[in-house]
Amino acid sequence: MSSVVLSGDTSGAITLSAPAVAGTNTITFPASTGTVLTSGSPQSGGVIQVVSAVNSTSQSTTNTSFTNTSLAASITPKFSTSKVLIIVNFAGYDSGGAGVNWFATIQRGTTNLGSATYGLGTIYNSAGGIQGAFGISYLDSPATTSSTTYSFAYAKSGGTAYLNFNGETSTITLLEIAA
Repeated sequence: MSSVVLSGDTSGAITLSAPAVAGTNTITFPASTGTVLTSGSPQSGGVIQVVSAVNSTSQSTTNTSFTNTSLAASITPKFSTSKVLIIVNFAGYDSGGAGVNWFATIQRGTTNLGSATYGLGTIYNSAGGIQGAFGISYLDSPATTSSTTYSFAYAKSGGTAYLNFNGETSTITLLEIAA
């Protein structure tokens, strides 16, 4: 195996080592000034990893306070400075009468990432029953490299709120974003 050693201007060195493989491999560098991205130092704003979960379990609540659901996923950030973008797409049904609200939020562990009362989104039922596909998202700064669980939670101001009422599917996607 051959290698090239580049000495630093003031100290240190970088060694480029060729892998022990047959054939010829080529790495092309851009014809501009910049920084080469490595696995140890991702580019700011770049996606480091993606985790997702799918859930089709029918669930319901009449609670006026937020109730966690089984729509959840866990991620272990590689860097404590990373952000986590949480995207939830859910199938909701409201059997309550006209003028009641369906509140949706995302929780990190037991911490509500939205408003204590309204969460991250409100579905207003003006017609006495509503069903559809909805979405919420949140950019979190968990400041940890420990496994972190995010879950979808919901509450109701009256009547019953259903998740995946007719066997629909809901998803949660977590993207670790480099700081």
